[in-house]
Amino acid sequence: MTAPSKLVSLPEAIRNHLPDGSTVFIGGFGHAVPFASAHEFIRQGKKKLTLCRAGTDILFDQAIAAGCVSKVIFGYIGNPGVGLAHSFSRALAEGRIEMEEWTNFSMVLRLHAARLGVPFLPADILKAGDIAGGSIDVRPVTCPYTGKLLSAIPALKPDVALIHAQRADEAGNIQFWGIDGDTREGALASDTVIATVEEIVPTETIRKSPERTMIPAHRVASVSLVPGGAHPSYVQDYYGRDDAHFAEYDKISRKPETMDAYLESHIRGVADRAAYLKLFEPARIEALGLAGKAGSAA
Repeated sequence: MTAPSKLVSLPEAIRNHLPDGSTVFIGGFGHAVPFASAHEFIRQGKKKLTLCRAGTDILFDQAIAAGCVSKVIFGYIGNPGVGLAHSFSRALAEGRIEMEEWTNFSMVLRLHAARLGVPFLPADILKAGDIAGGSIDVRPVTCPYTGKLLSAIPALKPDVALIHAQRADEAGNIQFWGIDGDTREGALASDTVIATVEEIVPTETIRKSPERTMIPAHRVASVSLVPGGAHPSYVQDYYGRDDAHFAEYDKISRKPETMDAYLESHIRGVADRAAYLKLFEPARIEALGLAGKAGSAA
């Protein structure tokens, strides 16, 4: 029996599965960040989203600058390896967004608790310092076996997860390898998973390496073919990280007017990922291994 196809266009996936007001987990950890999915929800003008992830990326900063975000929940926020998240800092100073600052490890525990279906997990963390009791609610719990005082880390269950991966079949079995950070935990904690991939392969290919199937088809709402969908982050065995773009973005995002121009030229003003990739110099695209990625998409 052939499984029904979950292969749809990215605009259709975002339109049908990501309503305004959703709590959205963003996958990737420096690697395989779903930039194409975020750019699509920016183009569609999604509003009042709560974005969550352990270590964030400039994707968060772009979504905040576009006015799509009302709250962020994170362990780290910034421009990895470069500096600050300038659009986030402006929005926070102006009172346009709320934030919850956890730690990377406690964010993983929160997502894991939701994946397990339990309301919290006990941990020997967040009992000192200035994070607990600040913007977050961490409560003490006593171990019934040892009497030790621990912290109760509450579950975080997103409505939607956006993930990018190497490949999938049309049924929606998502195969991912390389650094995943909290991607697996966040996806399996979420009610709905929207996936983009570099390539669609036959189910027989998926079955040959089942250990690479990070998210099984029954947990996936849709899968979209989006080659180059993680740029400027990298995808192991497909293309490299565009370090120059992260450095350029730091300069662009320092001022609202240059940030607005970037949103228009690189996101709202392009129809899809293929058009986005054509904005960059062919030599850079070639060097990263992205040549040919501006092809057809589902």
